[in-house]
Amino acid sequence: MASPKYGSVDYDYALQLASTPANEDGPIWMVNLMKYHDVAQYEDENTTEITGREADDRYTPLGPLEAVGAEIVYLGEVENKLLGDHRDWDRIAVVKYPTRKSFIDMQERKDFQEKHVHKEAGMKETIVMGCLPINSPNAQTSLPDWEKVEHPPSSEDGPIIALHVVKFNIQTELGETPEKMAKYTLKASTIGIEQGVRVSGWFGVEGTIVGDGREWDQVRFNAFPSKAAFMAVVQDPERLKAQQAHREPAIADTYALIVRTKFNQIKDSIEQ
Repeated sequence: MASPKYGSVDYDYALQLASTPANEDGPIWMVNLMKYHDVAQYEDENTTEITGREADDRYTPLGPLEAVGAEIVYLGEVENKLLGDHRDWDRIAVVKYPTRKSFIDMQERKDFQEKHVHKEAGMKETIVMGCLPINSPNAQTSLPDWEKVEHPPSSEDGPIIALHVVKFNIQTELGETPEKMAKYTLKASTIGIEQGVRVSGWFGVEGTIVGDGREWDQVRFNAFPSKAAFMAVVQDPERLKAQQAHREPAIADTYALIVRTKFNQIKDSIEQ
């Protein structure tokens, strides 16, 4: 894999993906954070001018994905960035591959490479993380029906995903959570359940195949019935105390994004 214009390839992780023994290999979820050019940057000057987002839509490699047994399990548009650096991400996607090797196999397919010119033209920057599911606090909890919570979904304020990409101050083994973050998570999840929060999927980051050199530990997809429900949780005094006491000391780097979901089968893809 050569490094594309929109990010740097971690060749050590690429080698790991390509060389994992078949008896140790298995499903991998590639979480994509995407930022587009305002105008697609095609090298062919005769190409009709389109937006970066439109170029990425042309890229969407459904055929190559199907050929290697992969599937898109999440797609959403970023509405707000709450925490993070200067990058304002535009779109989030998650693709489940049947094996690590299948991700590398797709890169080598001619039909994928032919489509990739559109991604090169449209994408300004991206982070692509190889992830594995981890346990979440309310996975076995009986959750309230969204129509019965304080802030149910409506035509004006539909369901959202609160997406958290996290780097901990304390490096941990895949799937573990530092003690301070665990305390915060317990408090936040208790408050969140009352507002109808559901975990679509939590992941430990195995490696970042394309990015800017930073490493990440976890990606969390938390589903809320509405943005109003999210704000009720965020503004809860007890959660704010827990955030200051536990979450902030635990985290070295993060993105917190509000995402309007277009397609979400993360939970089903994990339970298969």
